[in-house]
Amino acid sequence: MAQKGDQLDQETFSCSICLEVLKDPVAIPCGHSYCMNCIKSYWDEGEKKLPSCPQCRRTFTQKPELVKNTMLAALVEQLKKTGLQAAPADHCYAGPEDVACDFCSGRKLKAVKSCLVCLASYCKNHLQPHHDVAVLKKHKLVDPSKNTVSAAAERTERQREMEVSRQQIQQEIQDREKDVKLLQQEVEAINQSADKTVEDSEEIFTELISLLQKRSSDVKQQIRSQQETEVRRVRELEEKLQQEITDLKRRDAEMKQLSDTEDHNQFLHNYPSLSPLSESTHSSSISIRPLTHSSSISNRPLRYFQDVTAAVSEVRGQLQDILRDTWTNVSLAITDVDVLLSQPEPEPTSRAGFLKYSCEITLDPNTVHTRLLLSEENRKVTLMKKHQSYSSHPDRFTESGQVLSRESLTGRHYWEVEKKADVVEVAVSYKNISRSGDESGFGYNDKSWSLYCTSDSYAFWYNDIRTSISGPQSSRIGVYLDHRAGVLSFYSVSGTMTLLHRVQTSFTQPLHAGVYVDNTVGNSAELCKLK
Repeated sequence: MAQKGDQLDQETFSCSICLEVLKDPVAIPCGHSYCMNCIKSYWDEGEKKLPSCPQCRRTFTQKPELVKNTMLAALVEQLKKTGLQAAPADHCYAGPEDVACDFCSGRKLKAVKSCLVCLASYCKNHLQPHHDVAVLKKHKLVDPSKNTVSAAAERTERQREMEVSRQQIQQEIQDREKDVKLLQQEVEAINQSADKTVEDSEEIFTELISLLQKRSSDVKQQIRSQQETEVRRVRELEEKLQQEITDLKRRDAEMKQLSDTEDHNQFLHNYPSLSPLSESTHSSSISIRPLTHSSSISNRPLRYFQDVTAAVSEVRGQLQDILRDTWTNVSLAITDVDVLLSQPEPEPTSRAGFLKYSCEITLDPNTVHTRLLLSEENRKVTLMKKHQSYSSHPDRFTESGQVLSRESLTGRHYWEVEKKADVVEVAVSYKNISRSGDESGFGYNDKSWSLYCTSDSYAFWYNDIRTSISGPQSSRIGVYLDHRAGVLSFYSVSGTMTLLHRVQTSFTQPLHAGVYVDNTVGNSAELCKLK
């Protein structure tokens, strides 16, 4: 027996759970033996799962009844007395140079494999699930290595990092949910405000339309009333004239009949009986408005109420002027609605980028100085020797040879001016700049910004302050405006674009493009077609 015992080592009679010599050994139905307390604790920890064997993984429908294996217990005790051979340290237990199993409790066994997925090392017993469980079979197993991080330590570290990250994520989620809620509230507010404004605007325009229709109806009624009065007067006069014609014809017939009488005595006898002529309406008392030299018989019907047509046309023109001049304020008020405080878009860096904001601009005939000739569909002005025959208008410049654009500018815009002159100014200005006097010139006030270009130099003018500018000469000047950002930039445009001057300010009104041409007859400047 002793000889047999010498061939047995401690591992043979050890519990695979605690890895110690069996204490109160029990055998479960699959045949494997454990310490009674070890297997109870193992099953208690997995209370919600079916009980199973830690080694072969066999499961049982219910916890098997545990009965102490007295024969095995007696054998263990007998062998303890005769002496168990301790397994060599380098045979099963991990030494200082070995890789230990991460899942052994107490004295750890040598690891036989390390898992690159689990980041843990396993002894033969604890490695078994990697051979039996389908999911674990897919894990990458390598020879045991100390470089493989302990799963528990690694998980603790990663868990801590993950918790910090989760807290940050959860905070960001809360912040974004608040932002989303604010944005949803803003959307609702924008929609409600827009709906209310549309409703109010429609009501106002309906009132305006109703007022115009009422005025139209009043004019129509007055015209018809005056028409009826005048037609009645003419008809009455016509009837009177017709009656007089009848009387005159009857009188003429009587005279003819008497005149044809051959008997002198009878003629003299009947002559006193002729009826006297009634007072007639002489044609000289009827005053008909004469036709003008440019009128003809065919358009005579238009002359009677032509003053009314002219007056209504004048009202239309005034309304058009008011709408044109004030509509930009409505447009600016709409475009100024900005819910989000977003950063302004950066200024383009290439001509192609600027051309995305190019706009069609025309010059306003009502503002052009009389020495400037408009041409090229009101995009070009040329300095003339004689004054042009423009109609009188309060918006016309009377001191300087300059002109404003018809269009008002808000938002982002880009345009170019081609100059064929030795003195040209390219400017932007508020509409309410003075039209006469020293302050009417571009750059001589706080309502206009002007780039003064000569054949060999540049200067910038604002509020009567001159700033010298250096830059390459070019026949074309580019202007970039970001009204909301308060940016105004002037560029020399040739093969490349060179910044000449940039203004950073705050614009309080819509702007108009401006051009000044002076010095020599024939000098010109033209707003270029860029699209």
